[in-house]
Amino acid sequence: MAFAVSSPAFADNGAIPKQYTCEGADISPPLNWSGAPQGTRSFALIVDDPDAPDPRAPKLTWVHWVVHNIPDEARGLPEDASGRGLPAGAVQGLNDWKRAGYGGPCPPVGRHRYFHKLYAVDALLDGLERPTKAQLLEALKGHVLAEAQLIGTYQKGR
Repeated sequence: MAFAVSSPAFADNGAIPKQYTCEGADISPPLNWSGAPQGTRSFALIVDDPDAPDPRAPKLTWVHWVVHNIPDEARGLPEDASGRGLPAGAVQGLNDWKRAGYGGPCPPVGRHRYFHKLYAVDALLDGLERPTKAQLLEALKGHVLAEAQLIGTYQKGR
């Protein structure tokens, strides 16, 4: 079985429900995964938007959520895991609002894509208290066994 990530809240390339955005409760969506390769010791998650600020002329990738050291026995994260508590040992990094935790979609213009990238990792990553995406990616070098991706889209109401 291939390593895969999904959500009961939205289909791959489907619209992210409002409750998971700045126009709703701004809580993290539920995620499920399966098919982690043998040797997986932890998982890492990065949620980002490569379409910022305008999908017709993107200038940067906006980071919404960074998490690492999700326990290897985890097979998903419940709704609002960022707010209600992640599994023991999991650590949230800094998003581009400069705070730890989840920040939901809030695109200024157009329909944006939100990439939920899950990494199966062969180690627990030490020494990262509140890493940025760049710091986590650096720490992941040489430790990623597999990667899975789920894309959701969102456009603000008018």
